[in-house]
Amino acid sequence: MRIALRIALAASAALLTLGVAQAQEKTLRIGTEGAYPPFNNLTADGQLVGFDIDIAKALCDEMKVKCTFVAQDWDGIIPALQAGKFDAIVASMSITPERQEKVDFSHKYYNTPSAIAVPKDSPLKGVTKEDLAGKNIGVATTTTHFNYASKTYTDSTIKGYPSSPEEQADLANGRLDAIEDDIVVLQQFLDSPEGACCKILGQPSPQPVEIFGPGAGIAVRKGDTDLVNKLNSAIDAIRANGKYKEINDKYFKFDVYGAES
Repeated sequence: MRIALRIALAASAALLTLGVAQAQEKTLRIGTEGAYPPFNNLTADGQLVGFDIDIAKALCDEMKVKCTFVAQDWDGIIPALQAGKFDAIVASMSITPERQEKVDFSHKYYNTPSAIAVPKDSPLKGVTKEDLAGKNIGVATTTTHFNYASKTYTDSTIKGYPSSPEEQADLANGRLDAIEDDIVVLQQFLDSPEGACCKILGQPSPQPVEIFGPGAGIAVRKGDTDLVNKLNSAIDAIRANGKYKEINDKYFKFDVYGAES
């Protein structure tokens, strides 16, 4: 009887230990682009780095789950999420009504404005539709910036690119008159040797919420309410405990979170 009891207790302990281990080993697979510095970038040795990556790691720590990252081309990032390639997208994805038809979002985790960059010797004086009439404007496709440029600069030629580095290269090489992108991404480009050619001309105004949304959020599959709630709580927690500021200050000289909402 005692031997049987000991065996049962040992089995129960083993199952309990296994359950704890499984809980500790829970993994959240995160998709990101890897071509949008300083938010996310793939280094020469294959490492994903940037603000998005550090924020994702902080959120995983807060939720007590293990993070793994998957680099995914921007054009296919939502289909890849829907297909189960990963569980969440942390890739500076703006929360928009169009995207909310396909995925669910957390609260925003940052919000920065759009801007226009041009060569330093450009004769352009402003960023209105009239100012840019007849000009070639480069924008990354399937982004809020592309939607805005296409709807606003109807007298210009809008040229789509797979990601920001390609449009930046064409601006630097004189194949474009202007590019539109997030102001932080543009400033990162301008601060590099490749971007010494160019300058920020200005910020389009107004920047309609119906196009740009309230900020960048974390996308999950439709109906994954439990994960959304956990992410929202984790975002609130790192904002409150100082971890967000620590990451923010590593990359930026101002609070990219934007106004409280």
